[in-house]
Amino acid sequence: MQQQFDEGVDSWKSVMFLYNSALKEVSTKLEILNDEFQYVHQYNPIEYIKSRIKSPESIVKKLKKNGYESSIQNMVNYVNDIAGIRIVCSFTSDIYRMAEMIGKQNDLTVVSIKDYIKNPKQSGYKSYHMLVTVPIFMSDRVIDTKVEIQIRTIAMDFWASLEHKIYYKFEGNAPEYISRELRECSGIVSVLDDKMLSLNEAILKAKAEAEHEAKS
Repeated sequence: MQQQFDEGVDSWKSVMFLYNSALKEVSTKLEILNDEFQYVHQYNPIEYIKSRIKSPESIVKKLKKNGYESSIQNMVNYVNDIAGIRIVCSFTSDIYRMAEMIGKQNDLTVVSIKDYIKNPKQSGYKSYHMLVTVPIFMSDRVIDTKVEIQIRTIAMDFWASLEHKIYYKFEGNAPEYISRELRECSGIVSVLDDKMLSLNEAILKAKAEAEHEAKS
């Protein structure tokens, strides 16, 4: 979003309108992709979708943390996750399937990708992040607006929710033993995801074999 914004209430409302519009655009697109996948493959890769707009307090906090003054222009330029969508899938294979489908959308531009599944954060956090821009068609112009998409499994989402609550309570300075326990839980989540994926593949194989035998 390259447009320059004057500071003030009206400008803030204009920016928030754009981010809310971007959330609607991307959410609808994801629902259509999920419906199409169900129609073609009789399978839903998405368990559920959550969306949110970052609060003014969180935006200001992030700007200060990164050394920027609190201004609307800095917010637009340097805070990439003001509009956020979380896609929660059953299996890790669904994550990369969804990312591939999103990347092929002609009216979305993928700005960056961070794969925290193959390269987890030091805390143990795992998720697949895509920063995209979506064109918002106004009456007199088109404005490309940023949306951060996070894709993760149910188990990863459960872990991340717990981590967020813990670090919020301790304001980012949780005791080391708690951080250590969280990292251990992250490893357990990975084992669970791997086992569930293997089990699902075994179920699909057994079903295919049963159908083949029934036709023989």
